[in-house]
Parts: sequence; structure tokens; C-alpha cells
Amino acid sequence: MEPLDERRLLLTRRRFFGRAAGSLGAGLGALALEQLLGPAKLFAAPSRPVRPAGPGGDFAPAPHFAPKAKRVIYMHMEGGPSQLDLWDHKPGLRERFDLDLPDSVRNGQRLTGMTSGQARFPVAPSAFKFTRYANAQDGAWISELMPHTGALAHELCFVHSMHTEAINHEPAITFFQTGNQQPGRPSFGAWTSYGLGSANANLPTFVVLITQGFGNMQALSARFWGSGFLPSEHQGCKLRSAGDPVLYLKDPAGVTREDRRRMLDLVGEFNAREAQESLDPEVRTRIAQYEMAYRMQMSVPELTDFSDEDEETLSLYGPEVKKPGTFAANCLLARRLAERGVRFVQLYMRGWDQHGNLPGEMRLQAAAVDQPQAALIQDLRRRGLLEDTLILWGGEFGRTCYSQGALTTSDYGRDHHPRCFTIWMAGGGVKRGISYGKTDDFSYNIVENPVEVHDLHATLLHLLGFDHRRLVFPHQGRDFRLTDVSGRVIPELVA
Repeated sequence: MEPLDERRLLLTRRRFFGRAAGSLGAGLGALALEQLLGPAKLFAAPSRPVRPAGPGGDFAPAPHFAPKAKRVIYMHMEGGPSQLDLWDHKPGLRERFDLDLPDSVRNGQRLTGMTSGQARFPVAPSAFKFTRYANAQDGAWISELMPHTGALAHELCFVHSMHTEAINHEPAITFFQTGNQQPGRPSFGAWTSYGLGSANANLPTFVVLITQGFGNMQALSARFWGSGFLPSEHQGCKLRSAGDPVLYLKDPAGVTREDRRRMLDLVGEFNAREAQESLDPEVRTRIAQYEMAYRMQMSVPELTDFSDEDEETLSLYGPEVKKPGTFAANCLLARRLAERGVRFVQLYMRGWDQHGNLPGEMRLQAAAVDQPQAALIQDLRRRGLLEDTLILWGGEFGRTCYSQGALTTSDYGRDHHPRCFTIWMAGGGVKRGISYGKTDDFSYNIVENPVEVHDLHATLLHLLGFDHRRLVFPHQGRDFRLTDVSGRVIPELVA
């Protein structure tokens, strides 16, 4: 038999048994199920709601209940910002300057290879002053590095008791982005795209924006915003800060818009034939992506052109807003994406890995993000978008209370610390002006209301209208979900 004929026969057999097993109205699978379950259960309503089929041809989920948020803006501070120098005020550490961290506090916990060989673990109090800002509770202590953000403490929901299993950057970022330390799973943004679908046919549902920082910058892998085993239409689309925001956004010289349309029509016809022959849903996804790229040639230039923004808005975001790629420019771009219906915007700010020279580098990092992130909240609020836009700010882990290497009153570094760190949220149905969870006097261990990564993901999905246990995708014989086999919604964080 010719190889091509054999392949076609194999595809035909696959199609027959696949359709037979999946059909509820006819076929071998339906007959077998009817004998086991009876007709009443066989033809019962589906257990989870679905929305119409997407480009891949498969039905996709729909929210399980009324969502509080319609979109997400996730600001990931890559490198692990120090909670001790930003959000988790520990004034008592000043009395312990340069004293060894008690063994009873560390309690044999895992260390990285960068400090496991240190002879001492000298306590390093923060070099920065903290101010108490009014919120819905008894006030929030926030570092002098974040005055603009601190002024909005009444809008913020702090979680001081985050913890993670990973102690190194790559697995920790992978865990925070995908719910698993091993590569290959869909990212949180991809799950959101899969669950909510598109609200703007001319822009991707998931967009990624990256800012280069001032400190040690870890690798930033494209798989952090990948779709994993979900249809590839749900992967993040990275907008570049230099040149065209998207590669090949402009047609080559001599190619008209009509030429491009005719070419896409012809390629689409060939791909449609291939989809019919191979039954591969990714072929139909490819067709949809070509069409999206064609529409983005018109929508992206308008999106990235800030000339229609008034001076009041531009000044709100700060002096860096007109420089492409800065955190200020990306925050304004995130607001423009949000108001155009993009479901998930991921902002990466690199450079938070301060193993040494922490005070100097953190001043630069904080100055780059403080005013723009506060402006984003204010801008969304005044445009009526904050109520249904969920904002998340955080890193992959925190930093130790002891210094890595030399310690002076004005200079120190901190190693990775997964046992406790701080994130904050705003808008999108979270409680305003609260702090949840507490750490010990060294910001080394959690003493009240621990929150793990799966718990955070479950809560965020709940705000988006999903039961995290039911937002699943069948792959390799079982249903997968963002929270794997764990996670619980934290009701105290939900308004």
C-alpha cells in the first residue's frame, strides 16, 4: 500500500472511532454508554456550559457564574522583589542588625546554593522608611519607594502570606504563570483566553508587554505566555518596544492591501482543504491566526499611537510614558488594550533579582514602576473600567531577611525566599483596602492565613466567573486545569 493511502486510511479510522466514541446520538461509543448508563443519563445536559466553537472547531467553556471581572492586567515583577523593602514592614529588625538569624526561625529550611555556604546569616533591616497609609482596616505600611502606590492603599488588596514550593527563578516563574513547575502547561493568560474567548475580533485575547529593568535580569522564556496543550490561538502575543510592535506588520514594498487579501484567501483555501483531510484543529487555528494578523495590520498602529491621549493622562503616567518599552508606556498601553476588550494583558518588569546592591537597584526599579502602576489604577477608575478589570502585582517569590554576602548600614543583598512574600490586587471584585495574612517578626515564616499559588489562581478564576475545578481541557487521557489537583478559593479576598 502507498504511504499516502495508508495515512489516509489511518486518519479515516481515527476519525471513525473518535467520532463514534464522542457522539451521544449514534455510534459505538453511544451504544456502549447507553447500555451502561441508560438513555436518561446518556442524553442528560452537559456538566459544564460551553460557548460556540472557535477556530479550532472545538466547543470552548463559558463562565460558570456571573463574573466580577471581564479582563486581567497582570504585572509580574520578574526576579522576586523584596517584600521587606516594599510592603512587609518589620521595624523590629533594626534592633537585630547584623545578628545571626536564629536557627529556630530558619528551622532547617531549604536554601539556595548562593547562601547555603555562608558562615553567617546576618539580619539586614530595610534601609527604607515606611509610611502608614489609610485603608479599610488599621492602615497599610508601605515603603518610601512606593509613594504613589501607597496613596492608593484604599484601593489595594494585599496578601502578605503568599508562598511557593520553588526556590529558583525558572521553576518559580513557570509555577506562577502555569500552575506547575514543569514546562509545557498552558499559562494563566492562555487559560483566561480559552475560558472567556475574544471580546475584540481585531486584537488577540492575550497580549504580553516587556520592560527591561535595572538589576540582574533572569531569562524570560516565551513559554511563560505559551498555550501549552490548549489551541495555539490562546498563546500570548508579544508586542515589541522597538520598530513595528509586531513583526511583518507592514506589507512589503509593492504589495497592496488587496494583494494581501487575495494571498490570504488562497492560503486559506489550501489550509481548509488540509483541515478537511487531516482533521487537525491546529490547521483551522492557523487560518484564524492569519486572519487576525491581517486585521492587526490596521488595529495595532492605532493602538500604539498615543497622540489621541490628552496631556493630563500622559502626565498621570509620568515622564517616561512617551518612551516605547518603558513601564510607564506599557501601563498606558495596558489601559488602551483593556478598553478595547483584550482579556489578558501581561506586563513583565525585569530586574528585581537583587543579590547585592539592593538599596541602589531597588530605588531605580521602584521609581520606574511606582507612578505608572498607580496611574493605571486611577485611569481605569475614572474611565469606569476598574470595577471589572482585575489587576495583579507580584513576583515569583520573596527575599530573605538576612544579607547575602557583605552587610553594611547602607548596602546589602538578599537571597531568594519562597516561604513568604507579598502580592497585591485591585479592582475586578477583590476587597478594597485590606491586608490578608501575616508573617513572623523576620518576614521568614507565615503565622496567619497562608496562601499558595494554586489558591491564588483558584481565587482569580473565581473572580472571572469560573469554578477552577471545572475549567478543564482534555489532554492525554485526562482533564487538566490551571490549579492541577489543588487550590481553594479564598473568600476573604472577594468583595
